[in-house]
Amino acid sequence: MTRAASTFPMTFSQPPANQPQSTGLDKKTSAILSYALGWLTGIIFLFVGKNDPDVKFHASQSIVFFGAVSVVNIVLSIVGSLLGGLGIIFSIVGLLVALFAVVVWIMAMVQANNTGGVRAPLPIVGKFTAPYADQLAGSVK
Repeated sequence: MTRAASTFPMTFSQPPANQPQSTGLDKKTSAILSYALGWLTGIIFLFVGKNDPDVKFHASQSIVFFGAVSVVNIVLSIVGSLLGGLGIIFSIVGLLVALFAVVVWIMAMVQANNTGGVRAPLPIVGKFTAPYADQLAGSVK
């Protein structure tokens, strides 16, 4: 009485290839969430998703872009407050920068969803942020 080999269930100890081992989230979800709260979630997913180079790229790109937007808005606020009446111009520019950031934020999450989390530069500003994102992603082991 021998049992056929096909009656034994096959088990695998490794998770599927598109799933980071440390988070339990798939690549697409991790890529989308790395943009969710700007540079803050970028920092979180840079370290949590460090086993997946695509997730690290999206997280790094989020840090670079939204970090730069934050710095620009802080500088505009400080300079605007020092100029008194002319500060309204800097406030308007800061508002435009924030509006631009919201548009890129939405486009980034949609693109991360559409590509399945595969490495893709940000819309509009990707050619500027991608080299820095690659350097940042490569520096985290």
